[in-house]
Amino acid sequence: MLFLIFLRIGAMMLTLPVFNSRSIPILFKAGLSISAGLLILPLLSPALPPVSGMTVTFGLAALGEVLVGAVLGFAVRLLFAGVQLAGQLAGFQMGIGIANVFDPVTSSQVSVIGQFNNLLAMLVFLVTDAHHIFLRAVADSFRLIPPLGVHYSAAPSGTIIGLGGEMFILAVQIGAPVIVALMLTNVALGIMARTVPQMNVFFVAAPASVVVGLALMGLSLPFFWSYMNRLFREFPEVVYTLLNTF
Repeated sequence: MLFLIFLRIGAMMLTLPVFNSRSIPILFKAGLSISAGLLILPLLSPALPPVSGMTVTFGLAALGEVLVGAVLGFAVRLLFAGVQLAGQLAGFQMGIGIANVFDPVTSSQVSVIGQFNNLLAMLVFLVTDAHHIFLRAVADSFRLIPPLGVHYSAAPSGTIIGLGGEMFILAVQIGAPVIVALMLTNVALGIMARTVPQMNVFFVAAPASVVVGLALMGLSLPFFWSYMNRLFREFPEVVYTLLNTF
């Protein structure tokens, strides 16, 4: 049974932001997963059924544990994807969307503003001890879905699709201050171009968009911090709802 517990926690570690970083050694992730499994095993041992002589059932149970752990980590990853998408939208509005950097977590090119938002969200995630909340939710998942108790259905897919839709709403809400300010800036520059035709508005628009965007990002940092803190505190309810669909 320790192997089943290890599979669920290990699958979550491979998909959960911060823990899934390639800069964290595989041995550390495996050791952390085994240590967490050893802590959880005594709480589950009295209620666990015997597994001798159930080769096929045990194989399906192993797949189910990997599925539950991956879904939990992927749900949290969607949250961070929404934060990164907000930065990408703001970067396009500022005119620096083409300036990309390498993201060591996803091994892909992301915009500078998107990477900044992602790193800031991870900072809030760790400083506010939100990762403890998610680890507690994983421990509770063994109470809601014990090993050998995973039932395959289409319900989790619908919940994940709903979280994917919420990701875009989250991106618009986080990026709204910068997006709206830059939209008003472009409107103001358009009016100036009509009233003062001699002015080269394209020469002024690029630096003005960058200055306004960076200024609004700095002013909205307290909003970003409080919003992400509240979101991380409320998100475990979504995780429990997701677990109840299995």
